[in-house]
Amino acid sequence: MIWSLVKIIIFVVAVAALALGAGWLLESDGGVRVVVSGSEYTLGPLQSVIGLVVLVIAVWIALKLLGLLIATWHFLNGDDTAISRYFERRKYAKGFDALAEGMMALASGEARTALAKAEKADRYLDRPELTNLLTAQAAEQAGDRKKAEETYRKLVENDATRFVGVRGIMKQKLADGDTDTALRLAEKAFAIKPKHEETQDILLKLQADKQDWKGARETLSAKLKHGALPRDVHKRRDAVLALSEARKVLAEDETIEAREAAIEANRLSPDLIPAAVMAAHGYIEKGQKRYATRVLKKAWEAQPHPDVAAAYAAIEPDEDAQARQKRFAALTKSKADHPETRMLLSELHIAAEDFPSARRALGDLVETDPTTRSLTLMAAIERGEGASDAVVQGWLARALTAPRGPQWVCDNCHNIHGEWAPTCSNCGAFDTLTWERPPNAELSLPGGTEMLPLLVGTPAKAETSNVAVVDDADVLEAEDMGNPESKTT
Repeated sequence: MIWSLVKIIIFVVAVAALALGAGWLLESDGGVRVVVSGSEYTLGPLQSVIGLVVLVIAVWIALKLLGLLIATWHFLNGDDTAISRYFERRKYAKGFDALAEGMMALASGEARTALAKAEKADRYLDRPELTNLLTAQAAEQAGDRKKAEETYRKLVENDATRFVGVRGIMKQKLADGDTDTALRLAEKAFAIKPKHEETQDILLKLQADKQDWKGARETLSAKLKHGALPRDVHKRRDAVLALSEARKVLAEDETIEAREAAIEANRLSPDLIPAAVMAAHGYIEKGQKRYATRVLKKAWEAQPHPDVAAAYAAIEPDEDAQARQKRFAALTKSKADHPETRMLLSELHIAAEDFPSARRALGDLVETDPTTRSLTLMAAIERGEGASDAVVQGWLARALTAPRGPQWVCDNCHNIHGEWAPTCSNCGAFDTLTWERPPNAELSLPGGTEMLPLLVGTPAKAETSNVAVVDDADVLEAEDMGNPESKTT
């Protein structure tokens, strides 16, 4: 409405300006004197302007006629396509102008205008590989999914535009949630252009979602081959895929293949905790305890983790507490000041009922880095040393509301996972889970201190016996509520 009003105003102003100009020319003196073959002609100002316009039009017509005459001369001399080329040049010029205008409209977000220009360009150019692409993108921007898909299917029929068509339909299927069809289309697009980085990433993600670990490893190798991935990143992600493949094989009860795949994953990336743990269990099943010990020591040096400690304990499951303390010394001598090492040593001393040593091993961790696990250990130490129920309950109350410590956190969306996985269950990103503290403060457990009687019993019951109320089951229950990771004791 406003634009129509603006156009009317501009038209009225233009007509008024022309009328004023013509009036000014009529009233002005002077003019142009023209002499032709001895005859003299005098033109007034208005006549001079009109004559100039007529001259320009005449020159333009003359040039066009000259071009037509030249084309006719070539035609008469045997060039059968000379005249058709003359008219096609004009048609192509109009077509390319419409195509350029359509691309500008598309870039400006004017989808309907782009569609109209694409149709005009198609009439003049007869170049569907160009005009169909503009039509498909404009239809997508305008929300006309049906027309966009029809146009993409036309692009698939042409060898030169097949990749663009397949990619366009693939993206539509992804938007619709049809991942099965999208995966097949991604495989076709990858076969056409294996160097296309976006297609590689989409195919890799879809293969990981479908747990096609073998295919994903092939895609990852192609990314490395075509320079789309640094070698160190490829090595790490290939280890993640090998580990995922091992887990799938293990679920199918093919343990030999699973052991081999797990060991391969650990070889590719020794600092990948789940790979080290699975490889260690594979060595333990084969009776190769020395290899399992070496794998777990290397993993502990890279990143102390409860799962590594649990796997290390599984090497000798029947040893007593003193023997276990002695054997674990080889593991804990590295990263001795790490919180995980200190809590592990404290657990080992608690299992041996050496509570003073357990307290010394824990040190000031409950003050400098309080977590559910460290505070629960402190409650067990206090009970073991004969502290009152009030003291024990105080530590457990703090444990219930304390942070849980490091967990598997997605680097992309910061979603917390109970266990490691190759892809994030929230955002679907591949190889983004890191063992670290969540970036945001965690909420306390529901119920808060009201849950304490479930863990330690009432004070009346505690007074009836000198035996520690917080036994191993209580400690593990309180600990598991704050940290579901497996323990070694």
